[in-house]
Amino acid sequence: MTRIRICVVGAVLLLSALALAAAGVMSIQVRTGKLRARPSFLGQVIASVAYGDRVSVLDEKGGWIQIHTSGGRTGWIHQSALTTKKVALKAGDADVATGASGSELALAGKGFNDEVEAEFRSENPDLDYTWVDRMETFRITPEQARRFLAEGKVAGKGGAR
Repeated sequence: MTRIRICVVGAVLLLSALALAAAGVMSIQVRTGKLRARPSFLGQVIASVAYGDRVSVLDEKGGWIQIHTSGGRTGWIHQSALTTKKVALKAGDADVATGASGSELALAGKGFNDEVEAEFRSENPDLDYTWVDRMETFRITPEQARRFLAEGKVAGKGGAR
């Protein structure tokens, strides 16, 4: 019975390693990505990665991907910031046809960009955007967010732990 369990666990680990190896190298598809010490939006930011950077995939945990950068940094980034496509950085690159489009980047940013906002405002001229505009100026540091969650005794699930 123990041999069977060991074989099953070994097979699962092998398949996981093969899946990660298949992903191999990915590209950053957001303007600036935050590399975190742990798989959580509240994890300490240890480095930044830029649009188009190629990174090696090491592990995956609950929507978070552990990566290694060409600069030698290792950390976690949310899967929404990554793509398997090789992102082209400028027109004229041989792989520009496979680069992320503006609409793909907008989707990565929850689909809301300046163009979408302008269209929404023109279709809804009677709405008051004063507080929305004001909220866009608020800046909360990860430390402020951690303190807020601790004081409110908010417990995270999954990668937020």
